[in-house]
Amino acid sequence: MRIGIRREDKNEWEARVPIAPHDVAKLVKDGIEVWLQPSDIRIYPDEEYRKVGAFIEEDLSRCPIILAVKEIPQEFLEVGKTYVFFSHTIKGQKQSMPMLQRMMDLKCQLIDYELVTDGTDRRLIFFGRHAGLAGMIDTLWSLGKRLEWEGIGNPFSQIRMAHQYASLEDAKGEITEVAAKMRLEDLPPAMFPMIFGFTGYGNVSAGAQKIFDLFPHEQIEPAELVDFKASPDNMRDKLIKVVFKEEDIVEPVDTGTKFDLQDYYQNPQRYRSRFESYLPHLTVLVNCIYWDARYPRLVTFDYLKEAYTGGQTPNLRVIGDVSCDIEGSIQCTMKSTDPGNPVYVYDPIEGSVTDGWEGSGPVIMAVDNLPCELAKESSEFFSKVLTPFIPQLVKADFNAAFDDLEIPSELHRAVILHKGKLAPRFKNLSEYL
Repeated sequence: MRIGIRREDKNEWEARVPIAPHDVAKLVKDGIEVWLQPSDIRIYPDEEYRKVGAFIEEDLSRCPIILAVKEIPQEFLEVGKTYVFFSHTIKGQKQSMPMLQRMMDLKCQLIDYELVTDGTDRRLIFFGRHAGLAGMIDTLWSLGKRLEWEGIGNPFSQIRMAHQYASLEDAKGEITEVAAKMRLEDLPPAMFPMIFGFTGYGNVSAGAQKIFDLFPHEQIEPAELVDFKASPDNMRDKLIKVVFKEEDIVEPVDTGTKFDLQDYYQNPQRYRSRFESYLPHLTVLVNCIYWDARYPRLVTFDYLKEAYTGGQTPNLRVIGDVSCDIEGSIQCTMKSTDPGNPVYVYDPIEGSVTDGWEGSGPVIMAVDNLPCELAKESSEFFSKVLTPFIPQLVKADFNAAFDDLEIPSELHRAVILHKGKLAPRFKNLSEYL
């Protein structure tokens, strides 16, 4: 029994690994060989893996099952192999379709971590919480940079990006210090109250809110937002937090119909966005929701153009798009970024973007692999939840018919390709190929 772990090379920041050394040691003890490609940037040095019995080899051709984190280049793929990684294919993502087609041509198996769920459709293997943690840190950094550019002194300017801290605990420690002495005396009265809006309430949003909650704050409901009144003098030592659920974000097109969550999931065309009614009141928007093209958008080009045509700068300074769907729920997320160049400004009048935090329009933070900024913590968590599935995965006979695969139901639901053919629930992907 043998598995391979591919070296991550999407960019210089991607230091994550699916299985940490201490969990590799458990697998080796159970008789499973673990082979890893060498890496100079992996958060754990090669030697740590050698010490627990892993093999460091460039050539993984002897491994029938290959694990990775990010997308796998087509030239790495081999006939009949089983690949387990975040494929970014289930929405028909254009950039991933050539890879999917190549895997089909090579009669491969594809298992996607994103689809490993329990019987209630709850995800079991994920980096989402760490995406939220890093995304909120980077969003606060972005806010500090933006306000500085506007000539406004602010406590957020002391906060660094997530990858610039030695650990998550170090980041939380510094942010806690900033929060403890936070007084927003230098901010113009017109900016009060400073309102942070969070879309979603899953793992990603929970991570983002965990960082935000280090600050003194008051939470209000979305319904209170439009008419929320607060004296600037009472708001200089705390922030305002609003969490938006689906029923806050959309409304039925038929005004005589009540919102129904399951109906919205199944028939999103029956609903329209009402999120733009909140936007004039937000200072920062942290977007953490799942989105695909069936659903209404939260922020549109048209809204931003109208908001910036009035002559007065809107309150919205920063959009931390942790979900990072290109031209998706946040339509002005025109491209993804990386930790080395994390933000750009969207100009609503010109419809263009400029790297950095200077210029007219909201700052967009759109790092698409945020957990890599907390590589050690995110890898340790991911390894903990993934490792229990490995012994059953390596014993599976993928030559069996799809319905006869002897793998846990959680993994069976995550099979996109079997022997090069789309699994029944993913037949719709053929239209994107």
